[in-house]
Amino acid sequence: MKLQCGDRTIEVTRPLIMGVVNATPDSFSDGGNYHTDDQRVQRALEIAEQGADLLDIGGQSAITGVPEISDQQEIDRVIPVLNGIRGYTECCISIDTYKPAVAEAALAAGAHIVNDISGVLAPELAAVAARHRAGFVAMHTRWRPKTKFDARKLYDDVEGGVAGDVLNFLTGRVNVLLEAGLTNEQLILDPGPDFAKTAAQTVDVLRGLPSLVALGRPVLLALSRKDFIGVITNRPPRERLAGTLAAVAATTALAPASILRVHDVREVREFLAVLDVLDGRAALDPDAKLADNLRWQNRPT
Repeated sequence: MKLQCGDRTIEVTRPLIMGVVNATPDSFSDGGNYHTDDQRVQRALEIAEQGADLLDIGGQSAITGVPEISDQQEIDRVIPVLNGIRGYTECCISIDTYKPAVAEAALAAGAHIVNDISGVLAPELAAVAARHRAGFVAMHTRWRPKTKFDARKLYDDVEGGVAGDVLNFLTGRVNVLLEAGLTNEQLILDPGPDFAKTAAQTVDVLRGLPSLVALGRPVLLALSRKDFIGVITNRPPRERLAGTLAAVAATTALAPASILRVHDVREVREFLAVLDVLDGRAALDPDAKLADNLRWQNRPT
């Protein structure tokens, strides 16, 4: 299917990889790793080289219990990174924000997609995206960003449970976005793993992906290092790669036209390459062989 992102049109015929670029000191998984604009730019270019199709730049962490930063603080974090990578990569650039002023600044500076984790909290955000012909990620959530409550009984009275709520919510948001001037080809749908959901509820939503796929738009799967994987594996964020890859395998089978938002770009790219060959989506040359320098990790002398 086609995805309109500013002056670009992307064909989403296979899972695309969106690499995470955190321009924030308090990310749940890599906060403190990249302190300066130069380090963040280098990180973005590194994951682009590893095979990212898109780069998602965020200036405010979604972690709860920490106040929102101002629009200007967020702009001051993301624009230097965006300026630093523009012209050095062919990756489509996404701005992870729910604030209209931040989106306006980023799109004017060359970003192509708005990744809104608020469930379209600010209607003006849609107008900004429409004016720039940007792609727009609409995510399911029932809480304001950076807040957290007990979700265990949140969907008990909803027909179809949490999966039904996701479908109904995003169907409604699609209508809102179309009325705001966006076209169907600009829209990406995100079921919001872990957002206003327990681990078990997130699993129910991911098992129900076919109903979301039936809406006919690419699905953003932000699975990387998520809490539901930590619950299943009992591992902290940076030790959840194996669980992330398992989640990628299961969800891309249900939603082939997807965008995978991940931290470990090289590992996910290689995982998908092997999966494609084994599943018959890609061919392996009968004469292909391993290069001599790759046969040994530490060749004995």
